[in-house]
Amino acid sequence: MKVLYVSSEALPFMASGGLGDVAGSLPQALRKRLIGCRVVMPMYDGISQELKNTMKFLTSLSVPVSWRRQYCGVFEAKVDGVIYYLLDNQYYFKRDGIYGYYDDAERFAFFSRAVLEMLPYIDFKPDIIHCNDWQSALTPLYYSIMYAQREGFQGIKTVFTIHNIQYQGVYGKELLNDVLGIPESAYNLIEYDGNTNFMKAAIECANRVTTVSPTYAQEILDPWYSHGLDTILNQRSWKLSGILNGIDTDNYNPETDKNIAANYSAEHPENKVKNKIDLQQNFGLPQREDVPVVGIVSRLVSHKGFDLVEAVLEEFVANNDVQVVVLGSGDWQYENYFKDLAGRYPDKVGTRIGFIPSLSRKIYAGSDIFLMPSKSEPCGLSQMIALRYGSIPIVRETGGLKDSITDSGDGVGNGFTFSNYNAHDMLHTMYRALEGYKNKEGWQILVKRALESDFSWGRSANEYIKLYKALLKEG
Repeated sequence: MKVLYVSSEALPFMASGGLGDVAGSLPQALRKRLIGCRVVMPMYDGISQELKNTMKFLTSLSVPVSWRRQYCGVFEAKVDGVIYYLLDNQYYFKRDGIYGYYDDAERFAFFSRAVLEMLPYIDFKPDIIHCNDWQSALTPLYYSIMYAQREGFQGIKTVFTIHNIQYQGVYGKELLNDVLGIPESAYNLIEYDGNTNFMKAAIECANRVTTVSPTYAQEILDPWYSHGLDTILNQRSWKLSGILNGIDTDNYNPETDKNIAANYSAEHPENKVKNKIDLQQNFGLPQREDVPVVGIVSRLVSHKGFDLVEAVLEEFVANNDVQVVVLGSGDWQYENYFKDLAGRYPDKVGTRIGFIPSLSRKIYAGSDIFLMPSKSEPCGLSQMIALRYGSIPIVRETGGLKDSITDSGDGVGNGFTFSNYNAHDMLHTMYRALEGYKNKEGWQILVKRALESDFSWGRSANEYIKLYKALLKEG
């Protein structure tokens, strides 16, 4: 079986978030299971020269962009056994960063079509083309209306994964002629709610649609979560499923991580306390082994649950012998809230605004409890990383948080959960976690259970392989 994985970003080349992590890890896991998986992505100017030096130029071709044609260079690179194709066009991709430009619709329409135009020029005809998020959502559309009957293209199946339904690629109808170049008979596939909607086109045209957790697949059928796409998703719900993402357990490994003060494992967890002391030093807090440390690593925005945190965290800090460390950036009101809280409780709260990857590792390793009360969370990786480092998550039961964290109240869970989006429900759960921490023997059992949790990509890869095989059996 051959799979072409289409992504607007992928590690180690360029990444802005979770999609880059997935595209850098899932293809490797598929390869280890003898699936011929290759990745295609844009050739961004920001890719390091060191990585560019490893690339080999394959060919150049001309890609239709409505009534005009654009150059596309095809480069090949190999990383950890996976072949990557990088599509070059300096007009579209020789810019800082990845997204946020006025012509993003045209840039990624070009990319989506170039993926298909590239196929006759490489030694790889995929059985499955697996696209991700709105930036590659036009590939299933172009395939179904322009390529499916062409010589050499027949029989390819398409899969589309929604990583975050909030970002759909919504633009005006003027794109239909000037940028997308699709026939009028196909307008209905991409038109939605008076606009063009790239994600809607993929939901219509892909053979299967997946999301990044089973619970999120159910949630996005509800208007509360769907950002307007619930109508089309309910009409096409037969093709929708959810597969929980994994994490790179070699990268996130407390036994080998060089960013943390001392290495440890499920069999030998005793060094974890050294990481607590190191974390307290980093944040200028009193160095105490006995105090529970609550960690937060997040974008500081309301849908991550910080309106709940803002409502009750001071009460929690003021009334308990506890420390809280925060790393993140986002909305100014939350940045200011945490800076102010640290100023008023300097012995209990440490705040660092920004994102420092090495410091995030120290928080995962040095904290006892990890707070993640999201309003919505398609999958979430932080709760899995926290478990990997033996920090016990407190989460709201939504999306991938619900699928990965089970409440320890029954004696077999791996964290603490609450269901209602309510500040005092969260606060009650935080108190339950503190009570759990006071039971030293029980807490050590919980930490060991967390350290032994398996959220490697292998489990996810096996689920994708099942989906691919079922799709190909349909003929």
